[in-house]
Amino acid sequence: MLQTISAAFHEGGWGMWLILITSIFIIGIIVERSVYLFKASVDKDKLLALLKSQVMAGNVQGAIKVCSGNPTPMTRIVQAGLMKFNKSDDEVQAAMDEAALRELPKINARTPYLAMLSNFAVMAGLIGTITGMIKAFKSVGDDQGGNKATELAGAISEALNCTAFGIGTSLVGLLGYSLIQGKTTKVSDDINEVTVQVVNLVVNHRSSMQPQA
Repeated sequence: MLQTISAAFHEGGWGMWLILITSIFIIGIIVERSVYLFKASVDKDKLLALLKSQVMAGNVQGAIKVCSGNPTPMTRIVQAGLMKFNKSDDEVQAAMDEAALRELPKINARTPYLAMLSNFAVMAGLIGTITGMIKAFKSVGDDQGGNKATELAGAISEALNCTAFGIGTSLVGLLGYSLIQGKTTKVSDDINEVTVQVVNLVVNHRSSMQPQA
């Protein structure tokens, strides 16, 4: 299998190197984003239950410790609001909004590059296809000696291998983009839902919340 892929890669000509470099970036982004989003994921129902139990008991420090004990974008945003529990509602919301401005770009970082790189892989494959076909037509029209059938077959092989590798790399990138974008959207939606509920908890139970556990 590996020998077949290696042979096809060498037959694809210089255009294959562009596709290879693109595939390295695509795989790197997919792995990095997958690891980050996995670590950023939180069981929102469990977190809300813990926070609700602490807030309703008037233990704001306990709620803050719940967040600091599991540092994720969501808990850091929530913790920023809890730190301002004794301030006005607007200040609590502003603290969370400020934290969200720091955290949300990290969640969405680099994912859009997957779509761009997927398109680039197709274009790189197309360039290889065009150069391969140029060689094919040149070999047919060349009046010099040589095995035209072999030259023609080699040029067509270069063109088709570039096309195949370019499309294959693009498919990997687009699949990764779709899955990661879906996970990113879920994490962002969970953050929005939890922050709204925490603000409501703080507003409704501020009078019973104490600065010390």
